[in-house]
Amino acid sequence: MRRVVLLLATLALLLPGVPAQAAGTFTNPLNGSADPTLTYVNGNYYLATTLGDRIGIWKSPRLAGLATAGENTVWRDSDPSRNQQLWAPALYRFGQRWYIYYTASNGTDAAHRNYVIESDGDDPLGPYHFKARIADHGEYAIDGEPFVHNGQMYFAWAGPGRGMGGPAQLYLQRMDTPWSVTGSRVALPASGGCTEVREGPTGLRGANRLFLVYSSCDTGKPDYQLWMKSIANGADPLVPANWLQHAGPSFWRNDAAGVYGPGHNGFFKSPDGSEDWIIYHGKTTSAYTYAGRTTRAQKISWNADGTPNLGRPYALGTALTPPSGDPDNPSTAWSSIVDNTTEGRFTASASWGVSTYSTQRYGADYRFAEPVSASDAAWYRFAVPETGTYRVDAWWPALPGYSTKAPYVVVTASGNQTVHVDQRYNGGGWRTLGTFTLTAGDENKVGISRWTNGTGLVIADAVRLTRV
Repeated sequence: MRRVVLLLATLALLLPGVPAQAAGTFTNPLNGSADPTLTYVNGNYYLATTLGDRIGIWKSPRLAGLATAGENTVWRDSDPSRNQQLWAPALYRFGQRWYIYYTASNGTDAAHRNYVIESDGDDPLGPYHFKARIADHGEYAIDGEPFVHNGQMYFAWAGPGRGMGGPAQLYLQRMDTPWSVTGSRVALPASGGCTEVREGPTGLRGANRLFLVYSSCDTGKPDYQLWMKSIANGADPLVPANWLQHAGPSFWRNDAAGVYGPGHNGFFKSPDGSEDWIIYHGKTTSAYTYAGRTTRAQKISWNADGTPNLGRPYALGTALTPPSGDPDNPSTAWSSIVDNTTEGRFTASASWGVSTYSTQRYGADYRFAEPVSASDAAWYRFAVPETGTYRVDAWWPALPGYSTKAPYVVVTASGNQTVHVDQRYNGGGWRTLGTFTLTAGDENKVGISRWTNGTGLVIADAVRLTRV
């Protein structure tokens, strides 16, 4: 666990010497602090880590550039009840606003609670204003982050543990807004090897399951590590029995590489959306200490059974290939984008209106329609060069009045497959619908139907195919 003895001196971001690196590679560490969160949007990576007395964000168009980028301080709080021991910022975008979820106290460890700030506009660098204390049940609570499952937002956090009057475990509660929860909380038992800590729960979306990856053991120990639970699409997260506990750690110390205590992670997509990456902190000593934790990133993969393979942590200074689509690793796979304004490639009936309302749109505008008990799909036509496996990504602007269950129809080699998307959330970027076998030919490959039992306007903006 993080403690007051994080020592502001160790949070001064005095990075270890960064080795010279070859063109087209990057080396860890990316930042001199712990508990990282990272996202890529609008041509830039945005990274935040624990700083203790403030929230700062580093911005760079290249992953390697984060190591030398300057800090943008986006939040300092004058309220003494919550302006000390600021830990674990988590950066998320919902609708047209950015939210940073973090832990803070009045200087007393037991007073830690979860808080959230909201951006004034659609910029990860803010400015931000205080929004709320979230999921406060009158006891020690840290590391809260939202996740979306079955189109519904949930908040996951850690507590009490660490001698705070209860077992170390995870909690879940339904969210009714990005800054508030509703209903009862649910304790989610979680295995972890050590007994004293379960913290940092963060969601990772698989093809048919949501994985909740969390840290176990005291972060000062060399055995700080990642474990995970998962739940099938369609299952209720507030029923603990619906969760599968995966045996053993998913990511742990690598003595041969000199990496100890790897954990408190986040996940992010490569710029082209084709890869999943982990961002985490680790240290280079097996001593029991909170000092020396630095931020690292590496690519992850997926096993044949649909579970994530986080790999093993690499030694500092190892030359790694940057994410696909990074300026240091441009994408080479065939890819094609069809927007709703692409001439000869997009068709929709007169029932689909045109809007420029949301700034999250792709291109000049987007289309919208009321849900009905008839398909009336908007179609995207692609000239697929050869039969093979393709990743299908969609872009939509997100607003509260948009579809809770928009049906994307993918024309695959084995027939149409439908993927439902909650368009109230996660707008303004490429979101992967899945990978599918598509046949060669110039024809309609993806459609958005109006036939749904969801509510809200169905949105048709842009679709991208990429050969994988």
